[in-house]
Amino acid sequence: MKSHRLEAFSDGVIAILITIMVLEMKVPHGETLVALVPVLPVFLSYVLSFVYLGIYWNNHHHMLQTCARVTGPILWANLHLLFWLSLIPFATGWMGENHFAAAPAALYGAVLLMAAVAYWLLQRQIVESQGAESILQRAVGGDWKGRLSPLLYALAILCAFQWRWLSMALYVLVALIWLIPDRRIEYALDELDDQR
Repeated sequence: MKSHRLEAFSDGVIAILITIMVLEMKVPHGETLVALVPVLPVFLSYVLSFVYLGIYWNNHHHMLQTCARVTGPILWANLHLLFWLSLIPFATGWMGENHFAAAPAALYGAVLLMAAVAYWLLQRQIVESQGAESILQRAVGGDWKGRLSPLLYALAILCAFQWRWLSMALYVLVALIWLIPDRRIEYALDELDDQR
């Protein structure tokens, strides 16, 4: 199986998740800007989750560019990632509807943490399938972002019960870390093209 089939399937799932999230937002009753105030937490949680899904979509796309063929373990690792991503609309809705309360904010972080672990497992499966000289392995190297993110998620989950705004700030911080374009895979692919 070629990677573009897996990529197309994953793209479709992520597009559906974004659609589900936006459909969950209810139109406020009233015609003034004041009517938007009660739905502001729902909107803010939607924006954060939209950014996260966009980051996963972008990085997933780049990662699959390094994958010449898809193995069974890669398929299962990808489904594992999609499972955790599919819980983002639920966690987003619960957190937004309850104005970033402790348990919903902690669950949101747990979903993000598990998605990060699933992404790492998918990355490892691709590296294993490509061998010791894997393009992906050369590109990600030490992967400080991939190591730091789960630690920040775990800290944010703990903070959610005592300092919920610190918890939310940590979720935003991780998103900002990943929002800065990571061109390592593009550079590795360009380098491979130059060698050919």
